[in-house]
This record gives sequence, structure tokens and C-alpha cells, in this order.
Amino acid sequence: MNPIILEENNSTAFEKSLKTSLDQAIEHFKKELATIRSGRAHTSMVENIKVVCYGGTSELRLKEVAALAAPDSNMIVIEPWDKSIIPDIERALSTSDLGLTPANDGNIIRLQLPAMSAQRREELVKILSKKLEDSRVAIRSIRKDFHNLIREKERDKKISQDFSKRITEKLQKTIDGITQNLDDMAKKKENDIKSV
Repeated sequence: MNPIILEENNSTAFEKSLKTSLDQAIEHFKKELATIRSGRAHTSMVENIKVVCYGGTSELRLKEVAALAAPDSNMIVIEPWDKSIIPDIERALSTSDLGLTPANDGNIIRLQLPAMSAQRREELVKILSKKLEDSRVAIRSIRKDFHNLIREKERDKKISQDFSKRITEKLQKTIDGITQNLDDMAKKKENDIKSV
């Protein structure tokens, strides 16, 4: 965490530090959401899969070694820039948690996504709930760090009780807004997962 500056009657630096920390948590949650399959295929489902290639000397993300496309709602097409690593990409896809079998024609790899069963949709909703809870825990941790700093500054008489109260209320209001934002994003993703 960046050093937090908190001075009497100057909440700007404090708010900037808080915003930076919260923005990082939100971006992480957005990336986590992108990895969960909804009703249709999307390249974000595979782009960060690690591919061990060139005899084990390199570990690169799939988007760094191939062009990715989702031409329709049930297929992802992967076109490696170097055809010699097709077996490495297939191995990475097979061992990932996608649960899909890649098919290649020597030039491109196709991932055919089956229609999701009701059971699989429920599993994905549970995964989503866990990722949401992890993000909430991260947000609460950020709030705790900032709240502890406020109490410490007040205890050391570096800020007044009134300023401490105002900044604590602002902190809680900001955290409540961010939590609501996370809940809204998760609800939208859940609706995407459940829609057939």
C-alpha cells in the first residue's frame, strides 16, 4: 500500500490514496469476472492462460503468442503466430480449468464450448460468489488500514476529533459505494450466467 498522507483539514491526499487502493481492488475484480464464462464465448476466458513453450524456456500468456477471436457464441479461435507451439498451446488449454478439448487443423486451434447445463451454471454462480466475497474482504482490509491510520493520527493529536469524525464518515460512505458497485457487477454477471 502506498504511504497515506493525512493532515488536518486537508483530505485530498487521503482521498487520492483511498481511490488508488480501491481502484486496484475493483480492477482485480473485473479481471476475475472476465474469467468466468457466461452464456457466450469470449476471448477473455483464455487470454491469460499460461503457455510453457520453446522447450520450457518461456512461460507466456496465450494472448502474447496468438491471435484470439470469438466468431460465434460457442467458439473461440486461437491462431498462433508461431505454428511450432501449437502442441504447447493445446497442452496449456487441456490442463486449464476450462474443461474443454482443443481441436487443431495445423494452423488454428478451435475451442467448441458446449451449451452449459443448469448444474454448470450453478457451479459458476458459486465461483462468482466466492470471487465477490474475496473482493469484499479486500475492500474491508483497505477500509481497516485507512481507519487505523485515522485513529492513530487522532490518538497522536495530529488531527482533531471533528476532522477524524468527518474523514471516517467519508471513508465509510466511499466504501459503501464501492461495495454496492461490486454487488452490481456481480449481479449483472450472474444474470449473464443464468440466461440461456
